Amino acid sequence: MNEYDSAKMEDVLHAAEGMVLTDRPEDADVILFNTCSVREKAQEKVFSDLGRVKELKRAKPHLLIGVGGCVASQEGEAIVQRAPYVDLVFGPQTLHRLPALMAERRRTGRAQVDIQFPEIEKFDHLPPARVEGATAFVSIMEGCSKFCSFCVVPYTRGTEISRPAVDVLREVAELAAGGVKEVTLLGQNVNAYIDEAESLDFTGLLELVDQIPGIERIRFTTSHPREFGPRLCDAFARLERLAGYVHLPVQSGSDRILSAMKRGYTTLEYKSIIRRLRESRPGLALSTDFIVGFPGETDEDHAKTLQLARDCGFDSAFIFIYSPRPGTPAAALADDTPHEVKVARLQELQAVIDAQGQAFAQRLVGTQQPVLIEGPSRKNPEELMGRTPDNRIVNFAGSAEWVGQIRTLTITEAYPHSLRGEPLA
Repeated sequence: MNEYDSAKMEDVLHAAEGMVLTDRPEDADVILFNTCSVREKAQEKVFSDLGRVKELKRAKPHLLIGVGGCVASQEGEAIVQRAPYVDLVFGPQTLHRLPALMAERRRTGRAQVDIQFPEIEKFDHLPPARVEGATAFVSIMEGCSKFCSFCVVPYTRGTEISRPAVDVLREVAELAAGGVKEVTLLGQNVNAYIDEAESLDFTGLLELVDQIPGIERIRFTTSHPREFGPRLCDAFARLERLAGYVHLPVQSGSDRILSAMKRGYTTLEYKSIIRRLRESRPGLALSTDFIVGFPGETDEDHAKTLQLARDCGFDSAFIFIYSPRPGTPAAALADDTPHEVKVARLQELQAVIDAQGQAFAQRLVGTQQPVLIEGPSRKNPEELMGRTPDNRIVNFAGSAEWVGQIRTLTITEAYPHSLRGEPLA
């Protein structure tokens, strides 16, 4: 979602003022920080990064410095009070107003703060997406109405708002016409999508995207177990373009902790979703999120999380040590688990996931996989890299003309975070 928002900031400034990206901050006329407040360190990093550009402002008074994203929503005017050299503070829902905010800052000389939550206005005012490469993100809904006890997102991005389906489909069709082969549908809880005017839910939207010519692969993130119903599970059996990969955050394997987190499901309900998904798409790759060290988590709770990880067979996971977020209900809970215990739990859980991920990758060796070629390999620019339907990176020797195409590769080697492949003759 943050990558998508950053790309849209670039599009807005390019369309309004002809601005282009620069890799050198000292050359910039505008420096924007797109921020995240999900975890504590990310929030503090914002002010650390701001301190590093303070001198640039002194040397170049016309330089505009802006803070956007979720930290902006959460802190608002306090950012300007703490860092008076900041010119713009804007939320995820007001990034389309950047040109107007910049103009007002230049006119008045005063810092501009706009962290409102206009419902769907952002998408109505964004310029057409610029196509760069074979893959693209498409935001279909914003915000979250789940109010999990640990999470700040509903307070920084607002409650769930879905885009009209016709707008989503138009954007996907325009991307496809520009050569995009794979789209990733985005939302804080993407499967909570609903277009009430068209009586269309998320599964219905997937079915329509699947029919757009030129789109060969569809992904989505991030989904929530509460809306992952049988129709969505069964879509993996019917829609061939739907990639065989699901990211479904579980957070904990303990029902007691899930209840304290206000997640709204039990481990049994979660496992029943996974069972139905695997029945619909054998070989499906599955990733998840875990929070370790949530207030009150015991060794027994942790053991249940380890067991759930094994039962579900996750081949990758984002694992975080709990950090209290201001204003959330969980911030008021007693957090008396020693940090070293939390670290040990994270490492133990990570070891389980890593072993399962390596086993999953090893099973791919010798198989033929359709790989969407995205561009040069990061490790060796002389080679190419692409992704399998289950989201594994594959590096291989091939022709630069293949970028943007789906080619069948034989997987020859499996590494912890990537695969090696050879094109079919």
